[in-house]
Amino acid sequence: MDDVLRFALLGLGLGALYALTAHGIVLVYRGSGVLNFAHGAIGMAGAYVQWELATQHDVTYWPATACGVLTSAVLGVLTHLLVLRPLRRASSLARLVGTLAVFIVLTAIAVKRYGDSLELVPGKLPTKLLTIAGATVSEDRMWLIGIAVAVTVLLHLLYKRTLFGLGTSAVAENEGAAASLGWSPDLIATGNWALGSALAGLTGILIVPVIGLSVTGLTTLLLSALAAALVGKFSSFPVTLAGGLVIGVVQSELTRFGSDVTGLAASVPFLFIALVLVARGRALPLRGTFLDRLPALGTGKVRPLPLALAVVAGLSLVSLATPLWADAITTTLVLSLIILSIVVVTGYAGQVSLAAYALAGTGAFIAGHAAADWGWPFELALLAGVLGTVPIGLLFALPAVRTRGVNLAIITLGLGTTLEAMVFQNTDLSTTPGSDGIAVGKQTLFGISISGVDHPQRYAAVVLVLFVAAALVVANVRRSRTGRRLIAVRANERAAAALGIDVRAAKLYAFGLSAAIAALAGVLTGFRSTSVVLSDFASFGSITALGLAVIGGVGFLVGPLFGATFAAGTVGARFGDLVLPGLSEWMPLIGGIILVLTLVGNQDGIGKGLSRQAAGSRRKLPPKRPATVPKDEPSAVPTATRAAPLPLQVRDLTVRYGGVVAVDELSLDVAPGQVVGLIGPNGAGKTSAIDAVTGFTRAASGSVRLGDRDATRLPVHRRAAAGLSRSFQSLELFEDMTVLDNLYAACDRPGRWAYLTDLIRPGSRPLPTHVLVAVREFGLQDSLDRPVGDLSYGERRLLAIARAVAASPSVLLLDEPAAGLSDDETRELAHLVRRLAEDWGMGVLLVEHDVDMVMSVCDQVVVLDFGRRICAGTPEEVRRDPAVRAAYLGDLEPETLA
Repeated sequence: MDDVLRFALLGLGLGALYALTAHGIVLVYRGSGVLNFAHGAIGMAGAYVQWELATQHDVTYWPATACGVLTSAVLGVLTHLLVLRPLRRASSLARLVGTLAVFIVLTAIAVKRYGDSLELVPGKLPTKLLTIAGATVSEDRMWLIGIAVAVTVLLHLLYKRTLFGLGTSAVAENEGAAASLGWSPDLIATGNWALGSALAGLTGILIVPVIGLSVTGLTTLLLSALAAALVGKFSSFPVTLAGGLVIGVVQSELTRFGSDVTGLAASVPFLFIALVLVARGRALPLRGTFLDRLPALGTGKVRPLPLALAVVAGLSLVSLATPLWADAITTTLVLSLIILSIVVVTGYAGQVSLAAYALAGTGAFIAGHAAADWGWPFELALLAGVLGTVPIGLLFALPAVRTRGVNLAIITLGLGTTLEAMVFQNTDLSTTPGSDGIAVGKQTLFGISISGVDHPQRYAAVVLVLFVAAALVVANVRRSRTGRRLIAVRANERAAAALGIDVRAAKLYAFGLSAAIAALAGVLTGFRSTSVVLSDFASFGSITALGLAVIGGVGFLVGPLFGATFAAGTVGARFGDLVLPGLSEWMPLIGGIILVLTLVGNQDGIGKGLSRQAAGSRRKLPPKRPATVPKDEPSAVPTATRAAPLPLQVRDLTVRYGGVVAVDELSLDVAPGQVVGLIGPNGAGKTSAIDAVTGFTRAASGSVRLGDRDATRLPVHRRAAAGLSRSFQSLELFEDMTVLDNLYAACDRPGRWAYLTDLIRPGSRPLPTHVLVAVREFGLQDSLDRPVGDLSYGERRLLAIARAVAASPSVLLLDEPAAGLSDDETRELAHLVRRLAEDWGMGVLLVEHDVDMVMSVCDQVVVLDFGRRICAGTPEEVRRDPAVRAAYLGDLEPETLA
């Protein structure tokens, strides 16, 4: 019992330091909306400055501590002003990578100056032994708890009782409104960066006497701090303190009583992260104005002749290379494979994963044991490593079903760190007797020796061929039906689901394919020598890999090769040594600086520039693409394209948001070929009703039937696949796709095996007849190859409806389709809506504020007021209803309904 209490007290001291670090993260997040992944590195820099001044320059403890804290504060301010402020209009990925770039730069500088050996640092706090309830504990742990409690109280009062705190809360809630009241968001952010980073430095100085001073030790403290900050919802200092203390206690107890399980204590922060994120099931409330722009994407088109010439040239260079250059080529290509895996999961699917190195290590682990324990040849071991890692990749994808963005980055980094601690660092699993790793011997491929030790040129050639094969697979996916679905999910998950795309399946697929490619890189890395050394796969290497992916262009196939050249040991480093001897030692720092410059100057990376040059060359050639819509395409709708005649029945539909009833027992019917209008004043519950019918809200009760099928419990994508399609008031188009690809995303219905066949042969077909007719109906035939961003507002409105029609629905729900259109455009739209019902056989539920349009086009009209149906009937009956006139008084001119 004394041991339990003693380790609990020790854990409280450690947890206090976690909480202090987490407070700094919370400060930065509240003040600027940025989750600072460089927080631990900033604290590490302050700790090293304090240590160097105190031990090497004979500066007394407190002045040295003040200098260390000030150094961290200045680094925080510089990070905000030089990196994050220029990225305030960038994508959330760019802002996240901006903090990772600072992490890379600071750790590279620290390793270059101090090395990464562990330094034992004496503490200044009293270390006298105390006895509490029979348990003996050092007095400094009590001091740490007291400091954490005091800082928590001060921060709580600062942000509740002072103008600075109130301004921070105002900016966090609404930057525009806060600025209009005289608060400067930039000044508030700078102050919070300074204060949060100073706290990081103080924490680093206080914790080094406990855990020792090292670069990796202080930077990996970030994970525990993130777990505590998540518990406090990145806002509450007292709850963050409690979270940090609990994490510290649980870790300490597991260190004592769970020591038989390697890495169990180290996995505690990840377990907290997983529980919190999965339980809440939503992303952090990042400032929405920064989430609009996504990284650019390449087309995935492959030109066979240039590719063949490049492969031949590469193989020739490999065959002529010296062993040192062959080794550099191998390093470049395996790192390119890891970056290629990031292109799939982050570039194409939009999921920010920091697990690439963990998955690469998993592939090496499985293949290594297959070769060492079961005697499998290289070919089978490679296949086992790749296929065996896919289920692990799917396990990493499970959090992506409920989280996204920076939340997903946190949990994948935590998963990777846990895997590293429990498997890669477990000598019982990661080594064989008499070896420093898993002994796999020298490799042969189909009887030919390809040993990286004896024949490095042959091994490099094998790696080159496998890289090209993997790149071709990814190119096929980019151009396929599956690729369009991934990109649709990346662009807008709501719109993708509304078109029948299974968002969960798309994310799982992206993670699975990414895991296979990363595993291929891991196997090739491990088998280049006679032993697979799993320490080569440190999970924090994924941060560097993501940075290199951004440098090369995270959405472009050529990006991995260019990004990889800025890493140590690659061809780029070898060329650097030729130009300036010793330059390769500085490659991590150079790569970090180039990443910062890339983010500030060209967030789409090197691949975007090359893509523009290639596009310029292609424009000089005569176009080869025939018109997608034949000029003689009939304007009438062929019988084969008419929608399945399924009526929509809605009964007693109720939507509640907390104590507010948005829709109250609404019942309505939409028959095939009929247009039903749903009108009402602002806030009447019209959009809430459409959201409930199509499955976009869980706060609904009642029943929804489509034909004979009960759709009440079906998820969104299955309702869409059953024939229930919709448009959105805010359009929600796939902005980084062309008009044609938006339509393809809606009408593609991949078969059961498409996810596999698209890897080899991209599935493509002409637009179905009904989509061709829709293109002509909506006047989009000359805009198919245009990016959505180039369309006028009216054209975007028409595309939103055409895309919903392309899904071939039985019932189409249109939410404010005429919003922002001119009178002429509205009349044309009304004519198109009637044609959808009469010629296409669709049932149409039309939500629209333009009552003239509703009355002219609808067969039946349902009127809502405060969520309740107050009238239903023909347009003439609605016009005469006194309840409708009363509901619209003050909202519409009386003659509108006369």
